[in-house]
Amino acid sequence: MISPKDARIKKPTLNPNLVAKQEKEKEKASAVRNVAQTPSSMFFSHNMALGPPYHVLIDTNFINFSIQNKLDIMKSLMDCLYAKVIPCITEAVMAELEKLGPKYRVALRLAKDPRFERLPAMRQGSEYADDDLVERVTAHRIYIVATCDRDLKRRLRKIPGVPLISIKERKYQVERMPEGQFG
Repeated sequence: MISPKDARIKKPTLNPNLVAKQEKEKEKASAVRNVAQTPSSMFFSHNMALGPPYHVLIDTNFINFSIQNKLDIMKSLMDCLYAKVIPCITEAVMAELEKLGPKYRVALRLAKDPRFERLPAMRQGSEYADDDLVERVTAHRIYIVATCDRDLKRRLRKIPGVPLISIKERKYQVERMPEGQFG
């Protein structure tokens, strides 16, 4: 019988891929994690910074769907929120409307209304309006976002304290607005 300490016995070799994986896991476990600072206006998932007059960020497709459903944006937003509303349109949304061409000139003329506040782009050179809206709302939680885009709504739902407005049954519908804010 061979002794377990015999020199002829080879120790089992570890799979090099498994060793590399284990090292990466150790690095991840020891890495410092950064957690985003939540604004002081947040009470759990309710945003206490929201209050009349409401600043509503409007997306390109929201304007188009409002025109299709024959809804006046200003009047319908005021009826929906029961308060004064300041619609805000970013430069990226204006650029998107201009790119859509002559078919959407009514939407472009509506967006150029002087009652709508124009906001500069958060990052120069970013053409994609959805990224600009998400970045602006993440930085400043004083906005309600009006959109009908499913992907954008999915991205915005991950940000706590950001209410959404969309069109349902030819009316504007508010989603995730704290109960005490209106009504």
